[in-house]
Amino acid sequence: EEEEEEEEEVAAGAAEAPAVERVVEAAGHGNRKIIVLLTLASLETTKTKRGDYELLNCDDHRQIAKKYGLDPAEYRPDILHQELLALIDSPLNKAGLLQVYIHTRKNVLIEVNPKMRVPRTFKRFSGLMVQLLHKFKIRASGNSEMLMKVIKNPFSRHIPAGCRCFGFSVKGTLYKPSSFASLMPDDQPCLLVFGAMASGSIQVQDHPYIEDMASISEYPLSGACALNRICGAIESRWGIV
Repeated sequence: EEEEEEEEEVAAGAAEAPAVERVVEAAGHGNRKIIVLLTLASLETTKTKRGDYELLNCDDHRQIAKKYGLDPAEYRPDILHQELLALIDSPLNKAGLLQVYIHTRKNVLIEVNPKMRVPRTFKRFSGLMVQLLHKFKIRASGNSEMLMKVIKNPFSRHIPAGCRCFGFSVKGTLYKPSSFASLMPDDQPCLLVFGAMASGSIQVQDHPYIEDMASISEYPLSGACALNRICGAIESRWGIV
């Protein structure tokens, strides 16, 4: 009964509960799959004076962060929001060739259903993330399909056998997007690890499965911009329009 009430509450909040997008598995792609891990995401909640919870962010909770000796600039969940929009809206995902995971700075691991429709506004996205962090799952409005859920660590247990793994950093080996896309295996999944943080970079020691660190521009790019370039190049190579 408790679980039913919880699911009804999520579905009833039309502003927060996401819808299901149509994903059509592209024919002729075999075992091809791009797995993306968005790591070091800033997803933390804070209790307000009203007694409810909000997603901690640098714009609305600067004073709270300073009160606890935290750097407000590090609390940028909007970066994750932008990256998810870039990934889930991509033709690569709509063709059924993308799987996304999120790993937060607090070591919470989240699996994202490719059919999820990411909320367009940051306010709605924030409400959804608060629900996820407190209830550990989000179901679609109107049905029981699981769209996001907290899963067990470590992430390495979710990597398919034989999967190639690349991390991304401005200090990595420089590739043209098309050249990098040519490295994608035609017959097995490939893992791409991107940062979802405001500053710093991915450390290989934190992700021992990474084989090589790559860069796709001479210039520092936002995560969403880099993901758009990568997805576009892979779509072009695999003939996804």
